[in-house]
Amino acid sequence: MRTAPSLYTSNLWSGRTVGLLGGSFNPAHEGHRHISLMALKHLGLDAVWWMVSPQNPLKSTKGMAPLASRVESAKRASRHPQIVVTDIEQHLNTRYTADTLAKLRQVFPRTRFVWLMGTDNLRQVHRWQDWQDIFETTAVCVLDRPPHGNSLKSCPAMERYRHRLIPESAATTLKDRALPVWTILHIPLNHISSTAIRAARGGTKA
Repeated sequence: MRTAPSLYTSNLWSGRTVGLLGGSFNPAHEGHRHISLMALKHLGLDAVWWMVSPQNPLKSTKGMAPLASRVESAKRASRHPQIVVTDIEQHLNTRYTADTLAKLRQVFPRTRFVWLMGTDNLRQVHRWQDWQDIFETTAVCVLDRPPHGNSLKSCPAMERYRHRLIPESAATTLKDRALPVWTILHIPLNHISSTAIRAARGGTKA
C-alpha cells in the first residue's frame, strides 16, 4: 500500500478508494497525519495520498522550501502504511486542483477518489480555478476542527452545494453515492500547523 502512485502504476490502485490531501506540506506535520487518520477511519478509505504541490497558486513562493525537501518532510511525518506521499502533481503538469483531479481520473480510471480539505479551504474554495468542477466530479470530505461550524453557513460553497451535503453519520457511504456529494466530519482538535512549526524553527526550511 505504500507504493507511491505514478503515471504508470494505475493497475496497482484499481478498485481502491483513495482520499486526496493536497497541499504545500511546508513542512508536513502531525496535523496532516491527524486529519488523514480521521478520514481513513470514518470514510472507509483504502489509502490517503499526500499530494505535495510544486507550488500552490494562492500561496507566495517566499519561504517555500524546495519540492524535494517538502516530499521528504511528508514521508517522515506520515508514519502509516495507508498514508502515501507523492509528487504526482508535478508529473501531471497541472497547476489547479480541478485540472489535477481531471488528470487523475484519466490516469486512474478504476480508482475512486475523495477530495479532503479543511474548513479553512471550504471558506475560500470559491476562489479556486473552476472550483465547481471539483464538487461536480469528485466526492468531497471537509474536516472540521473545533470550534465547529464557524462561518460555514454563509460561505459560497455551502450555499451552492448545501442540497448535496450528507450527514456525518452516513460518511462511509460517501464514496458510493452519485455526484455531486460531500460531507463534513467533525474531528478532534490538533493545534499543530506548518506556520507554527516554521516559526518555532525560526525559518522556513522543511
